[in-house]
Amino acid sequence: MLSTLVFDSPLGWILIASTARGLCLLDFCGAVEPSEAEVPSRIHRVYPHAGIDSSPDTVRLDKVRDAVMDYLTRGVPIPPISVDVSEGTGFRQEVWKALVEIPFGQTRTYIEVAWAVGRPRGARAVGQACGKNPVAIVIPCHRVLATGGGLGGYSSGLPIKKALLDLEKASQRAPS
Repeated sequence: MLSTLVFDSPLGWILIASTARGLCLLDFCGAVEPSEAEVPSRIHRVYPHAGIDSSPDTVRLDKVRDAVMDYLTRGVPIPPISVDVSEGTGFRQEVWKALVEIPFGQTRTYIEVAWAVGRPRGARAVGQACGKNPVAIVIPCHRVLATGGGLGGYSSGLPIKKALLDLEKASQRAPS
């Protein structure tokens, strides 16, 4: 059973969901709050057979929301958060682990990540793994760029990817 929480942020509405083991979904929903009927359909795109808890314990989700809001409003790096991405393939999980190692405010190319996971010819597969990342920001796929510095792709749209990169750049420049 998944617990869910929807909240408004500087980048629009965000849906988060969690299993007992950790965060399993962070989904940018856009400028309009998703309806009660839309929440299950968004979850079922990633987890087709998931049940949704009608009276969730939101303590974990409140902590994730607070961390995401600190990140989006003040540029505070997201602290370690327990995630449950166990439904990802072995390769995707390798890529996601490599993405977590990319420091706040830095970027890597798809090719560099492919090398990091021992698949030097796997840049396209790395891009696909990034696109299937269910917990955006927490697993920072926005920090992966195309060769030459182009944005590449982003499942939530390039404007959000650019906003996240700009936020981290500005936070790196801000005096402590």
